[in-house]
Amino acid sequence: MFRTSLIAATLLFAGAAHATALDQFKSFVAGTKSARGEFTQTQVMKTKTGKTSSGTFVFARPGKFIWTYQKPYEQLLQADGETLYLYDKDLNQVTTRKLGGALGSSPAAILFGSNDLEKNFTLAEAGTHDGLEWLNATPKSKDTTFEQIGIGLKDGIPQAMELKDNFGQTVLLKFTSFQRNPALGAQTFKFEIPKGAEVVNQ
Repeated sequence: MFRTSLIAATLLFAGAAHATALDQFKSFVAGTKSARGEFTQTQVMKTKTGKTSSGTFVFARPGKFIWTYQKPYEQLLQADGETLYLYDKDLNQVTTRKLGGALGSSPAAILFGSNDLEKNFTLAEAGTHDGLEWLNATPKSKDTTFEQIGIGLKDGIPQAMELKDNFGQTVLLKFTSFQRNPALGAQTFKFEIPKGAEVVNQ
């Protein structure tokens, strides 16, 4: 659940109309401290397209985010910089774990982590397709379930991520309605345990 859910986005105008994906992405990371928007997530099997889910996200670097699945079922991943919370509404269950190095070489580190991406990833240009300039991020650590992460950019804004795991599955994320560096309240990322929810600490 954590592996497939944590994926997850955003922007910054790069200036040069034909800047490389790497230049655009570095400008995005350097200039985007927080963002909010919407996403669509699709699982792509080897022979067919699988489940599609959608929702919203908000993040503030480093390590604070709210990733909300709204359809087809409600689920929430939230981190306050120290603890990661996974809330399943149907089960009314909250699973918690220390954030610590959990981001590391995960896709979440690209969007929500620190700016020191090249410490954990090898970045390389990946050409143009679907109207986007693509960048490949390969985790340097072997202790990760993802073998490669593709990032599609246009006008300095990440608009898609393609996540390939070690099991031959691909997850495609598309981002819309970005707001760059919105004003966020001090309590935005404070998680409140829902009434009556079971709490499981990992």
